[in-house]
Amino acid sequence: MFFGYSITIDSGGEILKKILLITTLLNLLITAQAYNLRVIAKGLKNDKGKVQIAIYNKDGTIPDKEQNRYYKMKRVSIHNKTAQAVFTNLPNGRYAVSVYHDENDNHKIDKGLIMPIEGIGLSNYKSVNLFHLPNFKNASFLLNHNSKVIIKLIYL
Repeated sequence: MFFGYSITIDSGGEILKKILLITTLLNLLITAQAYNLRVIAKGLKNDKGKVQIAIYNKDGTIPDKEQNRYYKMKRVSIHNKTAQAVFTNLPNGRYAVSVYHDENDNHKIDKGLIMPIEGIGLSNYKSVNLFHLPNFKNASFLLNHNSKVIIKLIYL
């Protein structure tokens, strides 16, 4: 007895186990935050067809010639030569955005000899040509809060 209180030593480590469990759960809550990304595609030449907006989260996924390496994708309508999509619950990390104007709604990027004939756009890119091909490293940005990305489409 110590001043009228009994002191018990936790020989099984139960208190330590509870502290570790609480610390682990708090850490998961802090690191598992999710963010929203609003993508706005501007500069479309008309309101025909759809706009495909895709986000990427891994190196080596851009360029995506077959349109199948994306992390998430949405096809959206066009209003007043603008289209937008919101991607929700994205974990903290690096992302890149790719947009194309599928004017004839055939679910593929139509090309001339080599280059696309439909409008395209990428995050952090103002132009694209044979000597300036996109890649994830240059197109990516850090998403660590709710964000908005505006992409001006390029017609070659």
